[in-house]
Amino acid sequence: MSQPAEFLPTVQALVQCYQAFEAYSAAHIRTLGLTPPQFDIIATLGNTSGMTATELGEKTLITKGTLTGVVDRLVDRGWVERAAHDSDRRCQIIRLTQSGEALFARVFPAHLAHLAACFSGTGAAGHKRWQTALRGLEQVFRKGAA
Repeated sequence: MSQPAEFLPTVQALVQCYQAFEAYSAAHIRTLGLTPPQFDIIATLGNTSGMTATELGEKTLITKGTLTGVVDRLVDRGWVERAAHDSDRRCQIIRLTQSGEALFARVFPAHLAHLAACFSGTGAAGHKRWQTALRGLEQVFRKGAA
């Protein structure tokens, strides 16, 4: 087993990287008139026919308890709606309304452009290196959880 001195700096670097990303991303999302969880749901539902709350929870970084409240607020704003599931009457499909689709079409490309600005000086080799390192670290955690 690794000594704490060996892996703690890796954990710290991972946490600090995520915190820096979250701060950069969230600041821009707020300028678009959304909270990060609202953006996460709008972005996840964009270009789909909708999904159940369970599916939405699995594809976002939002906990189940928070998800219901965020979806409720998005429903109140007219951006998402809950519809009956075709084959399972016990669950509902959450999907973007026309207004939500228009919002997605406006905010998603704007946020991608904002994120792209951070990566403008990085070439393909740099991206490949980061992806390989992050996927390797992901596998370490997946194996540990198994």
